[in-house]
Amino acid sequence: MTQATAIIVGASSQLSREIAKQLADQQVELVLFAQDPESLRDFALSLPTKVQVFSLQIEQPQAIITQLESVWQSLGGAHLVLVNTGLNSYDPELPWLPEQDIIDVNVRGFAAICNTAFRLFREQGYGQLAAINSIAGLRGGPSVAYHASKAFGQNYLEGLCMHAQRLKLPITITDIQLGLLDKAAMQQNAMWLAPLPHVAAQIIKAMKQGKRRVYVTKRWRLVAWLTVLLPEFIYNTRHWKAKKPKR
Repeated sequence: MTQATAIIVGASSQLSREIAKQLADQQVELVLFAQDPESLRDFALSLPTKVQVFSLQIEQPQAIITQLESVWQSLGGAHLVLVNTGLNSYDPELPWLPEQDIIDVNVRGFAAICNTAFRLFREQGYGQLAAINSIAGLRGGPSVAYHASKAFGQNYLEGLCMHAQRLKLPITITDIQLGLLDKAAMQQNAMWLAPLPHVAAQIIKAMKQGKRRVYVTKRWRLVAWLTVLLPEFIYNTRHWKAKKPKR
């Protein structure tokens, strides 16, 4: 392959679209997987490079594997697979069904995608697997399954990286640790928020540099460091409260 090709799994989010837009501006051919592919048709047509859109059955691991294999064969391979699939919800009653949905998407679906991409890269002989995780995976939290699933994602990628090293495979694994942007937005904290193009640019730069793990934006590295160091009796008493509007 001479033309760089990237597969984005979970392409419907605003962040995925911005990453796709910036990659397309760099003449990277794109394959976008989304649960609602029709929602991406107009967006795909607006990009200045070749773009294909496919449906994503994220809750069905075997279907994901079949989809990726089929598209991979039609492409003749790819240079990058970026995974941006994540489900989150919070209910103080902690009902099981939302927890199960999060586990199905963030654990079973995520693992199926990463496992398949790694195998395809191994057969190809090279490639880069990148995934957008969250620093929420560093500790447990009120969104119990979400925090736990992000810890799973972080460790799964680390295991794949170790496997590639043992087999001496030129496969790059990049774990993108996204800051708690939703909570920062709830806090209306401009210091911890960043424009979406800036977030996407940092992600693309980290992938190009072949970073093993990167915090986006960079200032969230400090929060991640403090999160790990905080003793449990302090960590468990933290609260995020929305700022009251000024009168």
